[in-house]
Amino acid sequence: MHIPFLEPGNHRFPDPRPALAENDGLVCVSADLAPARLLAAYPRGIFPWFSQDNLHYWFATAPRAVIEPDALHIGRSLHKHLRNKPYRVTANRCFAQVIAACAAAPRPGQDGTWIEPEFQAAYTALHRLGHAHSFECWYPAADGTPELAGGCYGVQIGRVFFGESMFARRSDASKTAFVHAAAHLQRCGIALIDCQQNTGHMARFGSRLLPFDDFQAALDTLCGQELRQDIGSGTLAENRLA
Repeated sequence: MHIPFLEPGNHRFPDPRPALAENDGLVCVSADLAPARLLAAYPRGIFPWFSQDNLHYWFATAPRAVIEPDALHIGRSLHKHLRNKPYRVTANRCFAQVIAACAAAPRPGQDGTWIEPEFQAAYTALHRLGHAHSFECWYPAADGTPELAGGCYGVQIGRVFFGESMFARRSDASKTAFVHAAAHLQRCGIALIDCQQNTGHMARFGSRLLPFDDFQAALDTLCGQELRQDIGSGTLAENRLA
């Protein structure tokens, strides 16, 4: 099984389709996570999944789970939570805290996390370039002051948002962040949210599976289009939180 190695400075990724058929989706390996490499990978449907022995392993998955923001499904219990619970949802208020919290979140069935310090540094660099965004959910602490309860982050290229990870320290906090993130992303012009895998969590929001060729065709169209407005930062929603 031949796995291509991308030399530093070479950001031309191979076609992921043979890897999907032969290598369980493993497309190639690199020694770096340079921002230019990340920005070249995502429009090809490729993302870094884990690191080992100072090497980074780049994957594609198929079929691909996606959500169209205008078709987001919100269940009855979550609707009730959004109406009745105090919270605040913000965008890009504390990216470094969100990605660190995602790294620290327990993953049932997984030994450790792929969001290692080098990953955090790479995506924080993308954040500074305006291509990685965090969404935060704040709940009231015991003294009533807002505390970070959950959130999510991902990569934005053109009109596609590539979801990366989420965390929740308190009940429904990541779901609350995601619901308001999806609404805000739609207002900004995002037409497709890439979920990578069709987890039960995403299926409850209405994710659907696309064959890889269809997913790649959508990326070819949408990644080259501009947003209606910048994703920006600030408060997206607030409910009964002083």
